[in-house]
Amino acid sequence: MATPGTPGTTPAEAAAMLRALDLAARGVRGANPLVGAVLLGPDGAVLGEGHHRGAGTPHAEPAALADARDRGSDPRGATMVVTLEPCSHTGRTGPCSTALIDAGVARVVYAADDGNAAAAGGARQLRAAGIDCIGGLEAGRAQALNERWTDGLADRRPFVTLKSAQSLDGRVAAPDGTSQWITGAEARADGHRLRTLADAVLVGTGTVLADDPRLTARQDAALSAPLSSPLPAGRPGLRVVMGERPVPDGAAVRGEGFLHLPTRDVHEVLDALHGRGVRHLLVEGGPRIASAFLRAGVVDEVFSYVAPLLLGDGAAAFPALGVTTLAAASRWQLDDAGGPAVGRFGPDVRLHLRPPLGHPAAPPDPA
Repeated sequence: MATPGTPGTTPAEAAAMLRALDLAARGVRGANPLVGAVLLGPDGAVLGEGHHRGAGTPHAEPAALADARDRGSDPRGATMVVTLEPCSHTGRTGPCSTALIDAGVARVVYAADDGNAAAAGGARQLRAAGIDCIGGLEAGRAQALNERWTDGLADRRPFVTLKSAQSLDGRVAAPDGTSQWITGAEARADGHRLRTLADAVLVGTGTVLADDPRLTARQDAALSAPLSSPLPAGRPGLRVVMGERPVPDGAAVRGEGFLHLPTRDVHEVLDALHGRGVRHLLVEGGPRIASAFLRAGVVDEVFSYVAPLLLGDGAAAFPALGVTTLAAASRWQLDDAGGPAVGRFGPDVRLHLRPPLGHPAAPPDPA
């Protein structure tokens, strides 16, 4: 029996796709899209499930195949239901299309076509191998899940995560400039975990001169932070400083993996990093840098750590956004991808936010 509006699919496949979308949302945003997969037996029973947990980990389809085998089920003759067209390229992992062919899967039902030219073509490869392949089931929901990732792909820039730690009244430093530490140890540990997920971490020269950060991820902190989707920690990344002022020879950030981009132009920075293979950038500060990325409309998600303290005056977290009236506010929505959108880390609260679907991440031009 076919599902209305999706010719050739069954109610069991429709239900499995909804489950796959839920699984996809458990993954973390970044260099790769969120993808979930469910493997069905010929009778429609669920044999295995999986989702992509982040760069360098198995993609959703191989994860579902592995889950099925762990449950004692043979994937041969089964149907793979997946939220994105299986990839056909080799990156940190092998092609999913090849894994499905090798496993003897008889049918694949997927939601959205893969917009990444380097990875697309999996459906064509599956059909050439004699596998029944149908696309378009719940395509709209799958595309909405990865809207910002797709935008970054089209713009040939990294996916941008912005991290901020601030007081209850939105201050990142007291009037005398002191800022260590506004948030507690648990929140800082989670911030170090974010560093392990990105290809590069970026600050401005002002932060280097004021705080002399290393921009490395403390492994004990990263590994002890709560995780809804565990990822391998310690993946080395670039430590990037942007700004026209020189970085001192003795700065802690220097060493292997250090890169200074002597510019204040956000798009110039993103172009340079994309050219170096950076697909996920974590922007850590300070306020001027954060605001520059927000004004440019290139921030794809925000992790905001809020401490239960009031400073009254001091440096604002996001100054000079160009907002002069409430109607021009830069609006965001809570994002449950990778775990609850609102989490508690010791005394502090972390908000995970993304731009509303179909809307830019920059304040509207008042003109």
